[in-house]
Amino acid sequence: MATIRAITLSLGEPHPLRGETLARAAVFLRAAQARAEAEGHTVQTTRVATRPVMQDLGDYSAAGLSAYARDLNAHCDGEGLAYLSLGPAPAHDPAFPLDRLIALADILTSYSALNATVQTAYGGDAPREEAMLATAEIMRSLAEASDGAANFRFAMLAMCEPGGPFFPQAYARGRDWRVSVGLQCANVVGDALASVIPGRLPGREEAIRHALADHARPVTQLVRAIAEEAGFTYGGIDLSPAPMGAESIAAAMERGGLDRFGSSGTLALAATITAAIKAAAEDVGPACGYNGLMLPVLEDETLGRRVAEKGVSATSLLAYSAVCGTGLDTIPLPGDTPSDTVARLLSDVAALAWRLRKPLSARLFLTPGGVAGEMTRFTSPYLTNTRILAL
Repeated sequence: MATIRAITLSLGEPHPLRGETLARAAVFLRAAQARAEAEGHTVQTTRVATRPVMQDLGDYSAAGLSAYARDLNAHCDGEGLAYLSLGPAPAHDPAFPLDRLIALADILTSYSALNATVQTAYGGDAPREEAMLATAEIMRSLAEASDGAANFRFAMLAMCEPGGPFFPQAYARGRDWRVSVGLQCANVVGDALASVIPGRLPGREEAIRHALADHARPVTQLVRAIAEEAGFTYGGIDLSPAPMGAESIAAAMERGGLDRFGSSGTLALAATITAAIKAAAEDVGPACGYNGLMLPVLEDETLGRRVAEKGVSATSLLAYSAVCGTGLDTIPLPGDTPSDTVARLLSDVAALAWRLRKPLSARLFLTPGGVAGEMTRFTSPYLTNTRILAL
């Protein structure tokens, strides 16, 4: 049986959303979770992704957006919806006024069910450099106002399409309602790697591909059926093997013969795993979201240890992003890192996404009072503590 990280319902209704719309979404997600659990699967979260609020409500003031966010959060609390995405602000569009972005800091600090992002490169729009500094300043504001906790619900996006299941990236576009699914399956990758004779990279790719496809197929069949019975579109699966704590993708790679995550051979193995993920997603399809290797530093115990041991840096993680899936994820940085320094890192991620035509994101944790080399002190059960990285 599978551990389902997220069943995500993307709403085609434009903002402003009505209470009955969210009630309908909640009823569907509760039924979907119950059905999946009745078939033996574990469902960690159910989530709602919406259309980009700053596009649908382009004429709202900052105060109007905040009031609307308050109402949305209240509806989420009333319906038991713990995760709702407001979608990406379209900062890639040269016509979008960047001073509107500051409203996101207030919204995410105040309302814990809400997630939001900023898209800085998309479609034919190259990375918008001035958007990087504005995004970095949001990250700083969130860190200072929430001791870093709200940064978990905010990211910079580049070349990210709608319809994926993972947060905070997920968002909707169009008018239909779509259901997507993501798994927590780092151990599946580890078992597949361990089953292959060390040094046989082609054999590893095939082993991972077949293991992931076999693991995911019952889930995709079930979620497709649940979606279609409700009259919704099945949007597909993101087979990125999301880690969580002790279920570590870094540990999986070390089981497969890697000396230590971060040592020579890490990038090559990351590329092999990502190729297998993409092939497996096509096998069970349709694919959506990232479909690549996820390396969230603060969500992966072994990866966190390798960072603490100084075997992994922000630079090496950026290099792995060239062949991985998500970009820079849950990376702790010193609280006093200048915003323009953070902006340059965001520019690197966006440039990589634009050049390679692949979806990448950056979810950075500026640690208030934290100094490079010190250990973080997060108390969330979803985060592992590690060394704060310098830029």
